[in-house]
Amino acid sequence: MSDTVITVENLSKIYLVGHKRASQGYKRYDTLRDIVGDQLRNVARNAMNVVRGQQVVLGDQAEEFWALREVSFEVKRGEVLGIIGRNGAGKSTLLKILSRITEPTRGRVVIRGRVASLLEVGTGFHGELTGRENIYLNGAILGMTRAESRRKFDEIVAFAEVEKFLDTPVKRYSSGMYVRLAFAVAAHLEPEILIVDEVLAVGDAEFQKKCLGKMSEVAGGGRTVLFVSHNMTAVRQLCQNGIWLQEGGIKQIGPISRIVGAYSENTRERVNGGNFSLRNISGDGSIELISYCVANARGEAHPPPGTNEDLIMYIKLNVKASIARPVVGIDFTNEQGVLLTALNTLEQGTILPSLQKGEVTISIQVRRVAFLPGTYTSNFWIVSPEYHTYVHADGCIVFEIARVPVYGMSDVDLRWGCVYSDIQFAVEHRVDNNLQFEIAAVGMRSRSS
Repeated sequence: MSDTVITVENLSKIYLVGHKRASQGYKRYDTLRDIVGDQLRNVARNAMNVVRGQQVVLGDQAEEFWALREVSFEVKRGEVLGIIGRNGAGKSTLLKILSRITEPTRGRVVIRGRVASLLEVGTGFHGELTGRENIYLNGAILGMTRAESRRKFDEIVAFAEVEKFLDTPVKRYSSGMYVRLAFAVAAHLEPEILIVDEVLAVGDAEFQKKCLGKMSEVAGGGRTVLFVSHNMTAVRQLCQNGIWLQEGGIKQIGPISRIVGAYSENTRERVNGGNFSLRNISGDGSIELISYCVANARGEAHPPPGTNEDLIMYIKLNVKASIARPVVGIDFTNEQGVLLTALNTLEQGTILPSLQKGEVTISIQVRRVAFLPGTYTSNFWIVSPEYHTYVHADGCIVFEIARVPVYGMSDVDLRWGCVYSDIQFAVEHRVDNNLQFEIAAVGMRSRSS
């Protein structure tokens, strides 16, 4: 009997992406004649696509998008394989094909064994049903028999920690309770092959730790696991081998430590490059991202800003039609895929002036940045107050926090955590019932002001 349980040969997937004509894409308003004419043309074209068995495309023009291109690999029985890559690299598309949710355009997949997929936590839950009823419903959808669901019922409830609300409709659950119950059901499946996509990106820190422990238990049980995550720490901990996908193809494949190291090095090489990757930019076309620069408090790109210093980000845009009431947002993620912070002007209560047509530069200043030395990526977006997306750059901004000693003697690494802390230590002595204090360390402060 062969030890290979998954064989992927020359796998490719092409999607057709619809666009409006360039002449319409930047107009603020369409006439009734434009709208009626466009709709009639779209209905006729889509009807022909249905007759021919082709994908229905919204928009006036269609463009081919290669989500996967000539991907080949094998997975052995009992192997835990990590799949990493930037957003848009093709990871989720690959897992959907392996889960038989999506058909490939070309290529072949051979799977030997029972497969369970956890691609989106909570799929199949019904808001009107109670937690108890949803355990049986979701278990059936994921492939459990009623006997299996009954046998594992107490374990699922204990894992989710929702005993008090078991007979309450899940529409009244908090988002955290909902996610805990959904993951608990999926985590107690007993397939031969488990496919997991980014489940550790939800829930609070305690729940994520619990999920990671359950994933380690599944992996340690000799089952084959395919695991997608942006959390490099979790990938290193769980997986033996890895695949690095880039723009739909395999960039590297091999032991997970080597793959994660190469991926992190590639991220560092893109530091402050100034160019945006068009593959990871979405929106309605009214804003074009030109370039970016991350500078220190003096407005210089070199040397890069350090911990506890000000960081300034300049983002140059080409605005193709004036935009009133823009909402600008930014987030920051470290090399291990941990989201450190996110904020937008709407939540902050900041009202920005309208963006006028032409070249515009947006500056974002982070005062006394608390990030420890390392490489960081950011998502950047501009939306309306109603969250219509003008532009969204997904992980396209990469920058460095200067690698210098922060706390005094030695360079920091993962042992120090993610953020800077101003900590003071003291030693307490009790002598003759009187408290006397000796300061062991006045404080551990950054050398930066």
